[in-house]
Amino acid sequence: MSEEQRRRLAAVFGDALPDTTGDERDPVPDDNEAQLLADRPPHHDR
Repeated sequence: MSEEQRRRLAAVFGDALPDTTGDERDPVPDDNEAQLLADRPPHHDR
C-alpha cells in the first residue's frame, strides 16, 4: 500500500489499527495486577 493510499484511508477512517499488535509490544505492568498479587492470602503459593 502506498503512502498516498494510507494517508487517504487515515483521513476517511482515522487510525483505527495500531502499527503493532499487543503480542509484538513489550508488556506494560498493570498497577491493578500488582495490587491484586500483593493482596493475596498468605496460604496461596507465589
